[in-house]
This record gives sequence, C-alpha cells and structure tokens, in this order.
Amino acid sequence: MISIRKKILILTTVVIVIMSIIWITLTFYNYKTQVKYNEILNRYLILNDVSRSSNQVITDLNNYMIHPTIDNLEKLELSKKVLGSAKYEVFKVRNVENHFTLTNYINLMDSLIETTDRLIGLERESEAAVKDLAETTRIGNYISEMTLTLIDMELKTHEPFYRGIMEHSIELVKLGIWMILLTSLLLLLVTYWFSLSITRPVQQLTEAASELSKGRFDKGITVKTNDEIAFLAKTFDHMRSNINNLIQQIKETAKLEYELQQNKILLQESHFRSLQSQINPHFLFNTLNTLSKKAYLEGSEEISDLLVSVADLLRYNLKQIDRSVTLRDELMIVKQYMEIQKARFTDRLQLKLEIDYSCIDVEIPALTLQPIIENAVIYAVEPRVDGGVITIRVKNESHFVIVEIADDGIGMQEEKITQILNERQVQSEGHSTGIGFSNVVKRLRLFYERDDVIAIESALEIGTTVLLKIPKKRGEKYDKALNSG
Repeated sequence: MISIRKKILILTTVVIVIMSIIWITLTFYNYKTQVKYNEILNRYLILNDVSRSSNQVITDLNNYMIHPTIDNLEKLELSKKVLGSAKYEVFKVRNVENHFTLTNYINLMDSLIETTDRLIGLERESEAAVKDLAETTRIGNYISEMTLTLIDMELKTHEPFYRGIMEHSIELVKLGIWMILLTSLLLLLVTYWFSLSITRPVQQLTEAASELSKGRFDKGITVKTNDEIAFLAKTFDHMRSNINNLIQQIKETAKLEYELQQNKILLQESHFRSLQSQINPHFLFNTLNTLSKKAYLEGSEEISDLLVSVADLLRYNLKQIDRSVTLRDELMIVKQYMEIQKARFTDRLQLKLEIDYSCIDVEIPALTLQPIIENAVIYAVEPRVDGGVITIRVKNESHFVIVEIADDGIGMQEEKITQILNERQVQSEGHSTGIGFSNVVKRLRLFYERDDVIAIESALEIGTTVLLKIPKKRGEKYDKALNSG
C-alpha cells in the first residue's frame, strides 16, 4: 500500500529531479562554453604579453643607453627574462593556420633579445650601437605588427565559435522557454494525476455514502487505489455488507412470519372444509360396491366395471399417497383410470402401451403416472374434437428404467414447462383428481434425491413427451422424510 504521504514525497522528488536535470544540463553547457572562451582569451593575452614585453624591453634599453646605471641594467635584464617567458608561452598558441607566422614571430623575439645583448656591450656613442638600437626599434615594431596579425588570424579562426556562442545564446533562451513550458505542463499533468488519485476515491466514497443514504445497500463499494482511502473504502463496504445482510435477515424473517400467518389461515380453512366434508371412506366404498353389484344383476356390466374402477382408484388414492409402490402398481392404476376416461371419451381416447415387463418392479412414489396421464387427457385429448392418442413406453437400461408418456396434442408452452420443472403450482382444470403435475415433480426429486429424474419435451401442434429417468437404486432420504411425517 502506497500512503498519501509517500505519494507526496514521490511527487516532490520528481519535481526536484526534473529541476536538477535542467540545472545540471544548463550548467554543464555554460561550463563548456566558458572553458572554450577562456582558452581563446588566454591566447589573446599571451600574444598581448609578448607585444607588451617587447615594448618594455625597448623602453628599458633606451633608458639604459641614456643613463647606463646598474638600476636601469637590472630593469633591462628583468624585461628580457619576461620576454623570454612570454616566448615560451607563445608555443601554446601554435596551430595549423598560424604555424609559419608564429615561427617568424618567435624568431623576431630571439632577434630582439640577441640584439639587446649585443648592444649592452657596445659603447653608447659608437656607430654600431646606434645601428643596433635602431634595429631593436625596428624589430619591436615588427613584433607589434605581427602580434596584431596573429590576433587577427585568431579572430578569423575562432569567428565560427563566437557566432556559435551568439546563436547558442538565442537558442538557449528559446530552449529555456520551452523547458519552462514543458516542465510546467508536466508538473500540471503530474499534479492533476496526483490530485485525482486522492479526490476520485473520495468522490467514489461520497457517491457510495449518498447511495446508502437512499437505502441502496446492495451496491458494492469499489475504490481502485492503494492508499489509506482504499482501507477506508473496504471498511465502509464491510459495514454496508453487514447492514445489507441484516436487512435481508429482517426481510426473510418478516417473509417467514407472513408465510406462517398465511399457513395458519389456510390450515384453519382446510380444517373447516374437512369438517364440512367428513364422509366415512368405507361407507363410500361399500356404496360403490353395492351400486356395482346392482348394475351387474340388472345386466349393466359396463357400468359395473366402471364403478369397480372408480372404487379401486379412490381406494388407491387414499391408501397409497404416503408410501412407495412398484411401477407395476402404477401401470395397473393407470389402466383403471383410462377405463374410466374411455367411458367418457369413448373412441376419442386411445391408449398405447409399449412395456418391458422385466423392469416394472422398481420402486416409485405412489400416484406418479396417473397425474401425468390426467394432464395429458385434460390438455391434449379433451380440447380436440377427434380426441388423441396417449402412449406409455417403459424401457430397461443399465442403471435406469426410462418411462415415456407421450401425447399428440397441441403441445405445451415453454413458460408452463418452466413453471412445472421449477415446482411452481400451475392452475389446473377443476375436474382433476387433485394431485398436481408440479407436486409429482417435487415428490420424484425428493424420492430419488436428484434433479434430473424428470424432463419435458414439447412442440406446439405436435405433442408433449414426459421422460422419467427412474434409478434402479435410491437412497433412504425420502422414506425417512415420509416416516417422520
């Protein structure tokens, strides 16, 4: 985590480094220019020292010739030494352009010193002394003229450098302006980025707090930073999550209380209805059997068989709802149910059976097939004038028994299939037996402890097929649940 303090230190360091680089660059450039300039100036000073030293020698020589005192002689000797030292300094000025001229220049200094030494030993009034004195004056003038010539040559040689200095000075001013502008722009960008790294997370926290104040606790708080504000945001989000969880718990508790209250109301209503419809089942069975026998004695065998089927179906519904049966039992009760429906639909209803009897002893929840068949009769056969065909297929596979219940009706909408497979109650016709399709799905999944036990395939105007994938072995969870109930 990079703290805000560290960010400030980094920003300050960047600014100092940039300014230091600019200062070092300019200083280094000025230093190189100054060194070159001092070198050229020193060459001029060396040549000027030669001219001045030669003139001083001639002056001291004239003074000595006029007043040949020891003091004037010492001055002359000192001037000669200065001129000799200046002569050795002249070698530093030598280059390709002035090599020849500088050689003559040095020879003139040697001639001046030689003539001066010879003149000191002559008598002042002699013709040779006068001649040598004039020679020294002439050599001094040559030295002065050649000094000017060498200085002019130096000026020509170093003229590009001087012009370069002037041009560089102008460019340096422009460079300085651009450097100031670029540095200012860079600092503005860095400062803007730095301010955003602090203000943006704070703004996000402010917006999150505004959302919380409006009661929106389900929206997470995300702050993309790595400083103290990120820690504050995580803590803030943790608080939001805790509040949201608490609100959800309160809502769930209220929902459970509401459902419990509704269940109490429904229980009271069902209890009231059960009091209104209490009829002894054995009385109903005995009545149906009596009617069946009376119809048989009167020659109405079809009505007798129909009453027997109704009685068996009613007995099966009342006694088998809370336990498992075999697939054989389910197929038997389906046949009886279809006999009852055939009395109603006659030739409009046809049942086809394709059964592998080697696998019909597997366990299955009671009243599984009959509600599915009933759904097919209500929605596939009844609406059509020419009726329909319901086909039941039972196939034996390695670990499963596959049961297919197909009809050639108008098909089922995808929304209804989703409701059934999601175990949501679907509104059914009023003349059903009361065990809904969604209830069958729920009981099958609970019985076999798996969700892929049932599937529905349907196409509009073609028909619907319900596939049951019955495991040959199952757990004991469903039995325990039923026994505890």
